[in-house]
Amino acid sequence: MQHSDKYILALDQGTTSSRAIVFNQTGAVIGMKQIPFNQIYLRPGWVEHDPLEIWKTQYDAAVGAIDAAQITSSQIAAIGITNQRETTIVWDKATGKPVHNAIVWQCRRSSSICQELKALGFENEIRSRTGLLLDPYFSGTKLVWMFNEIPGLRERAERGELMFGTVDSWLIWNLTGRHVTDATNASRTLLFNIREGRWDKDILGMLKIPEAILPEVLPSSADFGFTKKTLFGCEIPVTGCAGDQQAALFGHACFKPGECKNTYGTGCFALMNTGPEPVVSKHNLLTTIAWDLGKGFTYALEGSVFIGGAVVQWLRDEMRILTDSAESERLARLVPDTGGVVMVPAFVGMGAPYWDPDARGAMLGVTRGTTKAHVVRAGLEAIAYQSRDLLVAMEKDSGAAIPFIKADGGASANSFLMQFQADIIGKPVILPEVGEVTALGAAYLAGLRIGYWANLEEVERNWRRKRDFVPEMPGEVRDRLLERWAKAVQVVRQFK
Repeated sequence: MQHSDKYILALDQGTTSSRAIVFNQTGAVIGMKQIPFNQIYLRPGWVEHDPLEIWKTQYDAAVGAIDAAQITSSQIAAIGITNQRETTIVWDKATGKPVHNAIVWQCRRSSSICQELKALGFENEIRSRTGLLLDPYFSGTKLVWMFNEIPGLRERAERGELMFGTVDSWLIWNLTGRHVTDATNASRTLLFNIREGRWDKDILGMLKIPEAILPEVLPSSADFGFTKKTLFGCEIPVTGCAGDQQAALFGHACFKPGECKNTYGTGCFALMNTGPEPVVSKHNLLTTIAWDLGKGFTYALEGSVFIGGAVVQWLRDEMRILTDSAESERLARLVPDTGGVVMVPAFVGMGAPYWDPDARGAMLGVTRGTTKAHVVRAGLEAIAYQSRDLLVAMEKDSGAAIPFIKADGGASANSFLMQFQADIIGKPVILPEVGEVTALGAAYLAGLRIGYWANLEEVERNWRRKRDFVPEMPGEVRDRLLERWAKAVQVVRQFK
């Protein structure tokens, strides 16, 4: 390898692990490091992370990926960042110390704040400006919770002593010392006007959030600063940033309106490119910024399933039914069906298109003959059912049939799940050659800024398919299964 070779480093800060991946010009992975970190569950429905652990694991992963690629830091042309979104961090401007654990996107603790705001009649106004529903999922009400619960915090924020950010901001601040974010992450806070492209002063007023605490919003492909020399031994430009789901849409090269992807991670997230105009959803989807290349926003419709691959983690860690996640596919294939079992994994409420924060999980149709294989299969099928609900809503909103979906994320490696997904939506599911699509999207955003890739056409040429899953299930079987799923969802939403 010649020393003049240059590469792009993507930092992929996820919900359960921090990863870093080094990509070459063809979009191939040449080095990777992944480090898991702790999940903090203080009470049901609450989820926290330690921001210092997020930073440490992400930095260690970056160093590890460069080592794994057998290159030097000076060969990194630029860094792109992608991140778990909506997770809320507040830190001291002077010391850099967090004032509280990060409140994670899954956390439902601000449910009552959302109810109060709805009772005051703010919901429609917030939705029309931000494209988001008034739900505890988003950062704004998590920040309000901190202000309400931590004595003196709002006053410190008003005095300009504190910084708020989503995980991207926290990482960029630790890397470069700049307090910035990008438009995709800003569009997930409940505080950003996605039509006007600025923090919304009226919403900040409603929520009593001082603007001084907020980061500067830049395009997704922009100059975010240079890394401090002490970190990597040289200054590396940070030139790309996008929330994980938008980065995955970009990494899949879904550049044309109507193109759609679904990421099977801790949650499942379906996004459809809707072009330069925001589409207002009539079916409880979100309108969000897909990316900003410095020439105006590209928008997307998004549907979120809160518990996707996390079903498998739950079966492994809490229920001890699995020894590892990969075993789920083998077990699911041991039985021809679920034996009548339907699982609705509403562990932290239900996301789109239901938006029911108080729903809780259930397993229905259990008999004495139910085995762990049936339960595991029901868990995997639930991921596909929930994703189908999103895609159906998306087609209704956009008025266009989705011809196929591009899939990525950890659970997309499960061939049983991918085949069942194709069967239950009646459309092909396509896997890409490079599975690390989220990190690749961040790398592309960074590389485009510095000319590492010339344009979107070059990025599109890099996308290569690995496998197609084609629907095989008879229509009457699909209809029967979907009817049973709908009944199970109804039961869960009534049981409170």
